[in-house]
Amino acid sequence: MKFNFKIQQYQTDAVDAVVRVFQGQGFHDKISYIRDRGKVKAEPYQMTLGMSDEELEVIDPLNDTGYKNEAVELSDEQLLHNIQALQSQNNIKLSASLVKDLGRCSLDIEMETGTGKTYVYIKTMFELNKKYGWSKFIVVVPSIAIREGVKKSFEITADHFMEHYGKKARFFIYNSSNLNQLDNFSSSSGINVMIINTQAFASSLKEDGKSKEARIIYSKRDEFGSRRPIDVIKANRPIIILDEPQKMGGDVTQKALKNFNPLFSLNYSATHAKQHNLIYVLDALDAFNKRLVKKIEVKGFEVKNFRGTDSYLYLEQIILSSKKPPMAKIELEIGYNKSINRETRILGVGDDLYFVSQEMEQYKGYTISEIDPLRGTVTFTNGEVIKAGDVVGDVSEKDMRRIQIRETILSHFEKEEKLFHMGIKCLSLFFIDEVAKYRQYDENGDEVLGEYGVMFEQEYLAILNEYITMFDSPYQKYLKSTCSDVSRVHKGYFSIDKKTGRSVDSKANKEGFDEKDVSAYDLILKNKERLLSFDEPTRFIFSHSALREGWDNPNVFQICTLKHSDSNTAKRQEVGRGLRLCVNQDGNRMDVQSCGDSVHEINTLTVVASESYKTFAEALHEINEYLAKKIAGDGEGATALFEVTVVGADTKETAKTLAKSIVCSNLTKTAIAGHDANWGRILCAMGYSGAQFDPEQVDLFFESCAGKLQIIANGTATDYSEEKATEILSQEKVTAIADLKAGDAEATAWGCDLTHGYIDINADYRS
Repeated sequence: MKFNFKIQQYQTDAVDAVVRVFQGQGFHDKISYIRDRGKVKAEPYQMTLGMSDEELEVIDPLNDTGYKNEAVELSDEQLLHNIQALQSQNNIKLSASLVKDLGRCSLDIEMETGTGKTYVYIKTMFELNKKYGWSKFIVVVPSIAIREGVKKSFEITADHFMEHYGKKARFFIYNSSNLNQLDNFSSSSGINVMIINTQAFASSLKEDGKSKEARIIYSKRDEFGSRRPIDVIKANRPIIILDEPQKMGGDVTQKALKNFNPLFSLNYSATHAKQHNLIYVLDALDAFNKRLVKKIEVKGFEVKNFRGTDSYLYLEQIILSSKKPPMAKIELEIGYNKSINRETRILGVGDDLYFVSQEMEQYKGYTISEIDPLRGTVTFTNGEVIKAGDVVGDVSEKDMRRIQIRETILSHFEKEEKLFHMGIKCLSLFFIDEVAKYRQYDENGDEVLGEYGVMFEQEYLAILNEYITMFDSPYQKYLKSTCSDVSRVHKGYFSIDKKTGRSVDSKANKEGFDEKDVSAYDLILKNKERLLSFDEPTRFIFSHSALREGWDNPNVFQICTLKHSDSNTAKRQEVGRGLRLCVNQDGNRMDVQSCGDSVHEINTLTVVASESYKTFAEALHEINEYLAKKIAGDGEGATALFEVTVVGADTKETAKTLAKSIVCSNLTKTAIAGHDANWGRILCAMGYSGAQFDPEQVDLFFESCAGKLQIIANGTATDYSEEKATEILSQEKVTAIADLKAGDAEATAWGCDLTHGYIDINADYRS
């Protein structure tokens, strides 16, 4: 598989924002200087990373010509002016001053996880080179995992950028044992990139450090022509790019970065901890609304206890059939002569759990009286009600983990067949807190499955047997061949101990992860294309928390967290591993351009987690909604937040289209500003939206803290009170509710009123 990359406007905008900061800078190509080539004459060295055979450049060590970035010619005042112009255009709060933490300026680019920030800053390098001639860059990352991911991005985008710019970037990972790379970095006149992780800063870039690596970079080395490597780097005046800078705020790291003598710095993150000069924002809400990331659904589990019983029950799902009434798939305890087992049964109305369980006392009175597929509930004759996803009784953590694993596999299979026919491979990711729970070693040193590994194989085989049929469709052939060997469909990716060769927990320190992490991620970091192929049987991945950052795969559709996590940041990072839009077997991204309005029907990420995780997801939604309202209500000259809710639509898309059309109508916005219940303007906005609906079925209401009033019934005005309508519309938040009475779909949009203040502000904007 070869990934195909598209030119996307939001990414182009992020690149242009950086380029425009330096508007007025002249083009200076191949700015040369006399390079310190040292005292020792070495053999000619070939730089091969990122280059095809025909593009190899042989560096002559006897040539003392080096190439550096030209200085920024603009004054601080000019730079700040350009930054503020960008901020005004992008609705970003204006910077009061120029931030110069690293070089002439420090710029922030905020991009939500999964929107391709690595692609953006690589493209930014090419544009800065094309526009101004700058060619020397250093990419700094917080972990080895991210470092390897960045290197992979340079590899897979090489042909794409060659097509658009006619050149390739030469890149390498800094290694203190291979200093010849620095000579090539200095001597080559093309785009050159050094990639380094902060683990290297902690050990090798601490100026007064005692490590071997520290002594190497800050001291004159005989094997390096009696030169200090840091001086060779500094001479190039590199542009510093920080990937996830919130992880690199330590004093050691910041001091080391300044030692690089940077021209300026670019900071790329979804969550900036320290603010510099912000020039571009693509937040979580924007990313979702523009359908640039997957839609998230959370499958949580609520543990409850019924009155007067300690019975164990788990309602897995409601089964619907055109030939039978609804049935309930329930896991319960079955009493046998020598044991009590938990088993799954398909049950219907009238089934008595007391008899199903072999007359276990705790199930007396639990006869199914109703199965409601719409609400997803089962009601018993004793009045107890259980919802799909509810777990009842004495439930241990082990029970919950098994249920999570089962639900993840079920969700995987539910999506997989549909995706298979679209040429999309489905992957699922499990986060665990201890390697031993997935993989252990016996007394002979052989690998054996841990607790979670055993659970997975048991549950997988049970579900696989349910999905395999006598039919010989392409998907059935895939299941029976590639996916039938349970030992091959799941793998764990962990750090490897070099002495024992065994998987170990990734040990995080303040600056990053242990060097031994590198060998652990070969398949998922270096062979991403193979992992996405139907020929590769791996579909389920178990990973330690080291992968919270540094790896994401576009075809992860399920994320299961088999670990305790109270950190909202950690949860967001975990979810972020699956936010990218998926790709098919041809390497094409399944985005709006490829899928149209069905992009979120295809791209849905299911998070299988505990109740706390579900609570977090709900809280995150509330925060996003709160911020959306604040942004909408903060319009220039606005006096009221205007909320429009469309209910009873036939489709979600219809509801969204109508709500947006109403809230964006200038005539409607001015009516709200004038506290005028002009319902004709609302119907008019609905009419020209392009959405299909029956205007003679529409009910319309106005609502605020002053009350609720129906204005239209079945497309005709009611005998409402104009005085009451004015009172309702005079509040700081006003809601219009349109009921189409055509279905169950609904949507809400937020905006503001349109006042004279808007005209005054914008008429005098430059005065």
